[in-house]
Amino acid sequence: MEPARQQWERKERRLLAPYAQFSADSRGRRHAEPPHPLRSEYQRDRDRIIHSAAFRRLECKTQVVLNGTGDHFRTRLTHTLEVAAISRTTARTLGLNEDLAEAVALAHDLGHPPFGHPGEHTLNLLMSASGGFEHNRQSLRVVDELEMKYPEFNGLNLTQETREGLRKHSVDAAVTVGDQPTLEAQIADAADEVAYSCSDLDDALEHGLIVPEELQGVALWRALDEQARQKYPTLELTRHRRYLIRCLIDCLVEDLCRQSAANLRQAGVRTVSDVHASPLRLIGFSPAVRADIQNLRDYLLEYFYHHPGVNDINRRACEMLRRLFEFYHRHPQHLGHQAALRVGPDGLSRAVCDYVSGMTDGYALKMCAKHLGGINPIENHQLSIIN
Repeated sequence: MEPARQQWERKERRLLAPYAQFSADSRGRRHAEPPHPLRSEYQRDRDRIIHSAAFRRLECKTQVVLNGTGDHFRTRLTHTLEVAAISRTTARTLGLNEDLAEAVALAHDLGHPPFGHPGEHTLNLLMSASGGFEHNRQSLRVVDELEMKYPEFNGLNLTQETREGLRKHSVDAAVTVGDQPTLEAQIADAADEVAYSCSDLDDALEHGLIVPEELQGVALWRALDEQARQKYPTLELTRHRRYLIRCLIDCLVEDLCRQSAANLRQAGVRTVSDVHASPLRLIGFSPAVRADIQNLRDYLLEYFYHHPGVNDINRRACEMLRRLFEFYHRHPQHLGHQAALRVGPDGLSRAVCDYVSGMTDGYALKMCAKHLGGINPIENHQLSIIN
């Protein structure tokens, strides 16, 4: 009987667009491995990511508001799952490889440190003399070096296509002509933007950090709000707000699919080589919706990410992160075993950074209490952050 993997590869040839990244055409892995009888190359990548320790730790890492502050705030894991779901829908709609898009989406935040982007900024400052710190580059380091699951090599030994998606993650990534990532990787980038724009807004509204009336200056929200009130004029406030978030996600994803399909037609793309050679990314939003998203992001930056309650608790958490980094720098004998082994080949600062950035929020606070003493910044703060 023909192996299931080969059946799946033939199905891809039949169902996917000619410019999709076919599993059978993968450029392979850094360390050669025989193909799996049941799963395609990108399905293997997806499963390796899901079964990694770094993926499990995302459950206890901050998205925006410090993990543990409230029961319903999104974590880095729930955000990642939302990105993966949006990526699959978009890839399926455009006839692209869902498994590759999902794999890139699931891995894109594996390198995030404790305490969200403020934690990332803190580590970048601490590492300024040693190459800096950036979570996208750290995600690639996690899957290439830091995961320890296989006897023959470090890392997860993912395919070149999934690794390329991590290396070029971010819609602002600088690439040259002939260096564009696959369409599936571009989808994961756009899905990330949809997910955090909508879910961060949802979290802020859910916990009263902003109120719906203040959003009337955000054109897209105002338009969706008017449509919802016409369709459901008697809907109670909580259900109305949650329905609007659903409509917002649908609006952005539908625009992403329409505009991306139009971009592909206009560019005359026929093959994956055409995708790589494109002067611009081909997966993206229409100009009008791009402006709407920027308007929403600007609003969130001013009224949510810089909210006094959010800023205060993140500032205190990041101060503890700084102190913890400096403690391990002074006392490397307290590093974990694997981190200590990297001091020789990678240098003390990078080994400390790997160790600290891999911690969950809770473990970082626990290590602060153990080595430095002091008060947990979460304690007695939950009520003050919620209006």
